[in-house]
Amino acid sequence: MLRPSTQRYSVTRPLYSEDTFEDEHAKVYRKHKRLLDHFIQYFTCTSERAKNAAVSLLPIIGWMKIYSIKDWLLNDIVSGVSTGLVAVLQGLAFSLLASISTWYGLYAAFFPVIMYFFLGTSRHISVGSFPILSLMVGAVVTRLVPDEGPPANITAFEGLTKDEQRILVSASLTFLVGLFQLGMGLLQVGFIVMYLSDTLISGFTTAAAVHILVSQLKFVLGLTVPGFSGPLSIIYTLESVFTQITSTNIHDLVTSIVVMVMVLGVKEINDRFKSKLPVPIPIEVIMTVIACGVSYAFNFSENHGVDVVGKIPNTFESPIAPSLQLFQMTAVEAFPIAIVGFAVAFAVAKVYSVKHDYIIDGNQELIAFGASNIFGGAFKSLAASTALSRSAVQESTGGKTQIAGLLSAIIVLVVILGIGFLLEPLPKSLLGAVVIVNLKGMLMQVVTVPYLWKKDRPDCIVWVGTCLAAIFLGLDLGLAVGLGLELLTVVFRAQFPRCCVLANISGTDIYRDRKDYVNIYEPEGVKIFRIPSPIFFANIDFFRDKLKDAVGFNPLRILRKRNKAVKKIKKMIKKGELTLTSNGLQATCSMPIEKSEEESNMEDLDKPTDYSDLPIQVNWDTELPANIRVPPVNIHSLILDFSVVSFLDISALKGLKAALKEFIRVSVDVYIVGCDPYIIEKLRNCKFFDDEIKTSIFFLTIHDAMLFIHESHPPKTVSEKVSGSFQYQHINSGSTSNGLKIQAMEDMEVETDTKPETRF
Repeated sequence: MLRPSTQRYSVTRPLYSEDTFEDEHAKVYRKHKRLLDHFIQYFTCTSERAKNAAVSLLPIIGWMKIYSIKDWLLNDIVSGVSTGLVAVLQGLAFSLLASISTWYGLYAAFFPVIMYFFLGTSRHISVGSFPILSLMVGAVVTRLVPDEGPPANITAFEGLTKDEQRILVSASLTFLVGLFQLGMGLLQVGFIVMYLSDTLISGFTTAAAVHILVSQLKFVLGLTVPGFSGPLSIIYTLESVFTQITSTNIHDLVTSIVVMVMVLGVKEINDRFKSKLPVPIPIEVIMTVIACGVSYAFNFSENHGVDVVGKIPNTFESPIAPSLQLFQMTAVEAFPIAIVGFAVAFAVAKVYSVKHDYIIDGNQELIAFGASNIFGGAFKSLAASTALSRSAVQESTGGKTQIAGLLSAIIVLVVILGIGFLLEPLPKSLLGAVVIVNLKGMLMQVVTVPYLWKKDRPDCIVWVGTCLAAIFLGLDLGLAVGLGLELLTVVFRAQFPRCCVLANISGTDIYRDRKDYVNIYEPEGVKIFRIPSPIFFANIDFFRDKLKDAVGFNPLRILRKRNKAVKKIKKMIKKGELTLTSNGLQATCSMPIEKSEEESNMEDLDKPTDYSDLPIQVNWDTELPANIRVPPVNIHSLILDFSVVSFLDISALKGLKAALKEFIRVSVDVYIVGCDPYIIEKLRNCKFFDDEIKTSIFFLTIHDAMLFIHESHPPKTVSEKVSGSFQYQHINSGSTSNGLKIQAMEDMEVETDTKPETRF
């Protein structure tokens, strides 16, 4: 281990500018491929590429080749049975969120799983219904087919019952979601999920959990509450619940409380003793069996008015053709459902892929979920993603591959075709209670708000803004608001970066923000300015303003004043009001202080100062004759640290060129250090360099530039006469306060009047 207090390093090398470094080390200028070359390469097919494409499109080929029946099959069987039982219960429960008949939730645990088995790249996620997606589907269903009032004017609704109309809406929406996902997968835009940050997803899912909680109150309390959709729907739902609170069904309430207490308690036991339990205790399944038995024995439905699951068909319904008219009316809602469903599934899949060391493909996941939802939508399934709790069961019970998912689908198939009638007396209040209990993890995300406020306030604003917008405006609009806030924070951070002035840590070649350290030295006459972000059209003006603040003057204003002063001096010499003496120019008579003149031609004043026809060189640091006032320039060199500048656009390039010329024209040498070679190449291609701005201003490091400046502008207390070649060597020694040593290599002579004050 390196100990900074005792370890030292010394490097002796030439001083490098970008030009000298490229010349000495023979830089290779690579030829960039043309668009046609990329096109030809993309569409060139070889046997190896065809094989890779087949494995990519059907990932089952890849993992089936390495499948170990001896080591994995038993684990997959146990995991598949456990996951299948949970999938049955969650399918029934989450269908309530979609405002459709409960058995259609079972379809979401079967049809999408079959398709994902062949196309998915994750080996551990459990595909099926997801509460947030079910709720978003339910919002569309209740908008087009409300509980009270006529349905939307859709031709395909003619001759259908209300339940059939809702199934048509749900199936068509699911089909369209699949089309969106499949299209994005084929277009290779899986990266789009990267724009949904963890903060945004956390705020959004917390708001969705609040919506789900409120939507389940009617089942927990046994009330008849109409479905609401759109902005403030949660307020209308709560209002309806509280106006009917006196009509609460005690049997539903007691059932819900008992189930929630038992499930929460056993889940805590599962979490605490998961290392000692071979499989988690399936408390939801146990409570379902008990509730079905009690409800059947005491005839809850007829004797106590408890709403139960009811008739479950013991067969699959025939496929359905989606409605194109519904596509037009639900496209706005379908796209965010597609994004959210994929984002959640990809996030969970990524966690398990890292844990078990295999690779998942975002674009292939989009294709897999797109095909799964298209297939499921044709068979009246709900939109599919993955439920976190169900995936945790599949992974924690030993699942190794999607064979566990296939076996869970077989369990669902057995329930649908064989034993579904046993679930008919199941109270819906139990399903509502199970849904609420599974919201614990999402609701507890609210505790991250104080942490975010302390650590990153823009992220906290995104979280709170997304959550509140999704709660009060609805999940679709809330997601849009969250994306807007997130983009605003990115724009804000890029447009207003934290620029700073750097200085030298004494005795080193390290440069840091001068405000952050005590033992720091800022060389006289030099400013080192850093901008820690890309420079583009939105922040180029901010960059120039901050640069002026850092140096303490406006170079363009000084240039204009100098040009005006030179014009005035020339005019006064011509009129005989100024004469040349041994002490310089002297006024022949006393002249009053003149106010600033009207700038008649700004373009002329912005050009380099014209010293022709002047008998003497003007020293702008001394007092000028005839009461001419020009602000002083207190630096001779400016270093721009571009080490963290990743790109420049055309607007920034023009602005940067103008800024550099402004400083150069007031006799300030400008240097750019740490610049990415690709940016330098772009500057060359865009004709950035000219007679004023040359490639020699680029240096590899700040220290290289500082050494060059030290040579060009030696301290006034030192007179140096140098011949031959020389090098500057950085030394880090406690015995000297000077961090630089000038070392002779041939016949260099150094005459020093006094000890130099330079410490960098």
